Amino acid sequence: MENINPSQTNSINIEEEMKSSYLDYAMSVIIGRALPDVRDGLKPVHRRVLYAMSELNNVYNKPHKKSARIVGEVIGKYHPHGDSAVYDTIVRLAQDFSMRVPLVDGQGNFGSIDGDSPAAMRYTEVRMSRVAGELLTDLDKDTVDFQPNYDDSLSEPVVLPTRVPNLLVNGTSGIAVGMATNIPPHNLGEVIDALLLMLENPSVSLPELMEVMPGPDFPTAGMICGNSGIVQAYDSGRGVIRIRAKLRVEPVGKDREALIVEELPYQVNKARLIVNIAKLVNDKKITGISDLRDESSREGIRIVIELKRGESSEVVENNLYKMTAMQTSFGINLLAIVDGQPKVMSLSEILSHFIAHRREVIRRRTVFELAKAERRAHILEGLKVALDNLDKVISLIRGSSSPGDAKEALITALEFTEVQAQAILEMRLQRLTALERDKILEEYREILKLIESLKEILDSEQVLKEVIKSELEEIRNSYATERLSEIREWMGDFMMEDLIPEEQVVITATRNRFIKRTSLDEYRSQARGGKGRRGMTTRTEEDAIEYLFTASTHSYLLVFTNKGRMYWLKVYKIPSVGAAGKGRSIVNLLNLAEDELVADLLAVSDFDPESFVVTVSRKGYIKKTGLEAFSRPRTSGIIACAVDEGDDLLRVELTGGESDIILCTLKGKAIRFSESDIRAMGRTARGVKGISLRKGDELVSMCVTGQDQADLLSVTEHGYGKRTDLDAFRSQRRGGQGVINISTSERNGNCVANVLTEDGDEIILITEKGKIIRIDTGTIRRTASRSAQGVKLIGVDSDDRVADLSLIEPEEVVDGNEEEI
Repeated sequence: MENINPSQTNSINIEEEMKSSYLDYAMSVIIGRALPDVRDGLKPVHRRVLYAMSELNNVYNKPHKKSARIVGEVIGKYHPHGDSAVYDTIVRLAQDFSMRVPLVDGQGNFGSIDGDSPAAMRYTEVRMSRVAGELLTDLDKDTVDFQPNYDDSLSEPVVLPTRVPNLLVNGTSGIAVGMATNIPPHNLGEVIDALLLMLENPSVSLPELMEVMPGPDFPTAGMICGNSGIVQAYDSGRGVIRIRAKLRVEPVGKDREALIVEELPYQVNKARLIVNIAKLVNDKKITGISDLRDESSREGIRIVIELKRGESSEVVENNLYKMTAMQTSFGINLLAIVDGQPKVMSLSEILSHFIAHRREVIRRRTVFELAKAERRAHILEGLKVALDNLDKVISLIRGSSSPGDAKEALITALEFTEVQAQAILEMRLQRLTALERDKILEEYREILKLIESLKEILDSEQVLKEVIKSELEEIRNSYATERLSEIREWMGDFMMEDLIPEEQVVITATRNRFIKRTSLDEYRSQARGGKGRRGMTTRTEEDAIEYLFTASTHSYLLVFTNKGRMYWLKVYKIPSVGAAGKGRSIVNLLNLAEDELVADLLAVSDFDPESFVVTVSRKGYIKKTGLEAFSRPRTSGIIACAVDEGDDLLRVELTGGESDIILCTLKGKAIRFSESDIRAMGRTARGVKGISLRKGDELVSMCVTGQDQADLLSVTEHGYGKRTDLDAFRSQRRGGQGVINISTSERNGNCVANVLTEDGDEIILITEKGKIIRIDTGTIRRTASRSAQGVKLIGVDSDDRVADLSLIEPEEVVDGNEEEI
């Protein structure tokens, strides 16, 4: 090994060297691999594939050639990278579900929307599609610059002289170094209409452009939701659009439906989507689907999603959009190479660059054709002179000893140029006939007209613009197709209510704070006095049902605790459990304090400023507060009312401000007074006295009534109850002791619940042991006496007692099919 002479070495800064080398690498990836040129919309590998196919005459009206041959041509001459990368490019250019206008006509297996791999390149055959030929039209007329290939042995075009606005029509995606492009495909006819509009008015506004080019148009169709993301992308170069699968509802049998998926979002794998839906159904994250199958064929996509009987197709559809790739987001990034530099552009800029490219291509083509026409005119002019002096020309040629002497003689005698003299010498004798002489003269006249028109194109910007316009119109008329993707108004992101079917449910809660919701259909109406059916299993012997309530799954559930605090909960967030299920601890749903118990629940659909929340405590204190004051709760709860030591918040009701209020006690007393006796107070107030209680008595119910006639239904702990006309309860001032409502004899036990009802209503009774019965209130006899004992409503065991009841409005009644127990 030779000794290194330090004087012959150069010191470099490693930081600067790494920076320089990395920048060279980055620019190589950006310019030479990952990003398309704004003019022809092609990356280098796409351009080289099409150029190689053109050089092999592998065009649309010639036989297909093996893909392997094209791949070899490309990597051997122009793209010295992996053969798989080149073949993958050819495959994508041939896929009608990837390209809006495929540039390669493939024969064989080129993959599928299910993600199937294409056949090996030795099995498939390709040729350029007809529209791909429009990208290379006039390539041989010096319309674009050429550059040396990787080993300087050949040359390749820097850009193609495309007539098709390919960047927007087929879109592209690519990841470079520190940047990425993602341009969606568009409809060819719409893009050309936008170009024509810009040709007429270069300062055309974006709204005007979007009238003819409203947005992307994907090869897999689908629905684009809203245009705000499109507007943002077209204006700034970046934006996000949402794409949905297109579904329709199809009846299956008499009372069932199926969702038929006919179009998918762009680049969604159909097979993977179906597997994902099946997994969500198995995991019970999507309910209501009974069968799922793929019936797609050559005619198009058809995924059949059969629904269970009675399921809402809208809810299942929204769940599919929410949880699967049936709704996707496409991030638009209009990034391309402009003058050798990557640039994010608006729609107007991209259209302007393409028009500028077409202007340059046509100008260079015109210069090329003009030079060619002038050369031909020069020759024809010489032939014309020769025909006019035919005898002399023949004499000069016959008298010459060689072709060179003959050429020299023609140049000297008749002042022909060397080119003209050579053309005369090469002219066939048949051109000397009268007919052929006329053809030469006609060609000369035509060539002069052509020269004039070509010069006009070069001299007039308006004429050049008309040429661009006519060629664009020709492309549109030849290749434009109908729009595939539908653009619909976007209604906003999903609310959870969109994914939950609206139905009436029964909410039950126990003393130990277990809560659940059950569909009202679980309970059918029975005759009074029946044994009922199993309604809820309690966790321990000490636990008991304390609360029963009906509400819509879309309602807000205001949860009031015995300590006077209020928590906010959506009904659908309460776990759905079967009629005999145990439910879930409410502490898992709300941040309750350790000593807090649920006192009452209030279901509201909105926070009407004209409505009031009336609360009452066990010791008889009552308060009225505007409903709006409860519309902004915190996760830790808010104060609903002040509660004295030793007292508890008992019941809560929603009123309109002009109702009558009836308070009922454990010992069977009741008082009726006008709501106007209570002034509206803030949330933190304790309230005023509603009823004066004797020792050992406490409040158990609060009922709110208007001016309509109704009955007060009172139920005792031993399962007895009665209906009493409201007229039997005179209105008095609040704070009094009230009157007798129901006898609390040894047979009846204490009064545990009261509700206002009328004919046609139904009630649900539940016992502490979880037994439930549903009764038509019309079967309960109305009594004239306030002190009557009533009739038996439910059979209660000796170790059980009635815990609560809930009123079911007539529109909530649905026939069930459950068995009695």
